Formats: sequence, structure tokens, C-alpha cells
Amino acid sequence: MGETDPMVPVPSRFFVTGAGAVSPVSDLNAFDKALIGAGIGEQNLVSVSSVLPPGIREINPKTLPAGMITYAVLAQMRGNEGEMIAAGIAFAFRKGGGHGYVAEGHMYGTRGALEEILEWKIEEMARHREVEFGTIRYQIQDLSVPMDHYGACVAALVFLG
Repeated sequence: MGETDPMVPVPSRFFVTGAGAVSPVSDLNAFDKALIGAGIGEQNLVSVSSVLPPGIREINPKTLPAGMITYAVLAQMRGNEGEMIAAGIAFAFRKGGGHGYVAEGHMYGTRGALEEILEWKIEEMARHREVEFGTIRYQIQDLSVPMDHYGACVAALVFLG
């Protein structure tokens, strides 16, 4: 323990992104459009859990090569006509430096309601670890799905080497 294997990537950078989209055809097509809108629709996404390594730094969203294996904490919510949907992430670092954590969530509801739930989740993560977090930041998308359409929202924290 404590050693890192050079064959196992430890990310040094991350960015957050999100989008919402609708489709008259299906919720899968709405999800695909939301991923494209978030700038991660041409990547092979690998879902990972929620630990931000020490020393990682946030960067602006960037264009990634098509087909790239891309590790991300991804929240998604799909819905039907007339529904309000939301997906989001919250992230924070330990006070005094060190590593951080990401909480994700989705719901039928609004951005404000999801932000409250995400705050509860990330504060619970701090309590379980008996640590304090600094500022909690959010990436939340919400969408009122129009009639005769399907909708999807995505929010992601994308890890890069």
C-alpha cells in the first residue's frame, strides 16, 4: 500500500461539464445529444467512483480525441414529456489540502432541489471520513421536457492524465 503502479493511471487534471437535450425519437437519443452538448459524446466513457487524488487540478473543458477511453464520474437523468429532470455532481477537497470527493445525483425535480440533495450527500461523505471539506462546488443541469419529446440531463467530472 502507498506505492503507485505505473500501469494504473492516477489523474492529474479534471474538468466538469454538463448539458441537457431533447429528442422526439427516444430517451437514448436525448442522452446522446446531451453527451455531445457536454463535449463528451465522442468518447468511450468509463464510470468511476468519486475520489479526487492529491494534487489534481481543475482545467477548462477541452476537446478530447474521438474514441478516447475517458474516465468520468457521470450523473444522468432521462425523462418523458411534461417532466422536470435534473442531474448533477458536487465536489470538494479536504480543508487544509489533500484529496477530494465527488457526489453525484439525479432526480425528477429542479436544480435547486438537486443541489440541496447533493450538499447532503457530500456532507455525509465528510462525516463518514471524519474530515471537513472546503468549498463545495456544483455542476447541475435541469430540464423541463417538452410535450412529444424525451429528455436527458448529464453532468460529469472528467479525469485526465
